[in-house]
Amino acid sequence: MATRTSVNSYLRKEIYINFPPLEGKVALITGGASGIGKAATRLFINHGAKVCIADIRDDLANQLLESLGSGTNARFIHCDVSKEDDIRKAVDFTAETFGTIDIMVNNAGITGNTVPDIREVDLHELQKVFEINVDGVFLGMKHAARVMIHVARAR
Repeated sequence: MATRTSVNSYLRKEIYINFPPLEGKVALITGGASGIGKAATRLFINHGAKVCIADIRDDLANQLLESLGSGTNARFIHCDVSKEDDIRKAVDFTAETFGTIDIMVNNAGITGNTVPDIREVDLHELQKVFEINVDGVFLGMKHAARVMIHVARAR
């Protein structure tokens, strides 16, 4: 019987051994300055991708860029995924900087406060969660498609 440690070790090896080739690919990662987005940024860079980090946390994004070292193929743009103009600018910046977008990672998200009683849920807070977690993903797909569909048709 496999232990949790051996399964995790196996999965880590599988990710690095069987990870799809990313050499020369361009990724835009929302929420790329922390958590899963930060891990994805590092993983993509380590596998040869060029990455644009789109995040509202300028401080964390700049720390990440610094830790990746100069000469890496990573850039940062401030982006609030709940604002369509921010998403549009992030897509345009990525395409202008790296020539295209091959991968869109709609990672930015929030949970909101935990409220044990539905009668106490703040509607404004719930709407903010949806603006980021749902609308933000839609806007990311919408604007990345402008670049990605054009490139796919040209191939």
